[in-house]
Amino acid sequence: MPPRCPGSDNMRTPTLATQKCPACGGEVEVFSTDPNAKCGVCGWTAENATQSCFTWCRFADRCRAEAESSVKFT
Repeated sequence: MPPRCPGSDNMRTPTLATQKCPACGGEVEVFSTDPNAKCGVCGWTAENATQSCFTWCRFADRCRAEAESSVKFT
């Protein structure tokens, strides 16, 4: 595994994005660390549409665990 994965930056510092709900067209807020999020309008669970290296990198499982353990919530 590389010393530091540049593709995991959005996991170490989560970002908030919005996407359109495929069921009702409402706005779904999803953090870059979330695999999916629930629509506040209709309750549909929408997948995170943000493309990440976690979908193709062979080190994804190890890197995700490391990135998630480094996220501190205050």
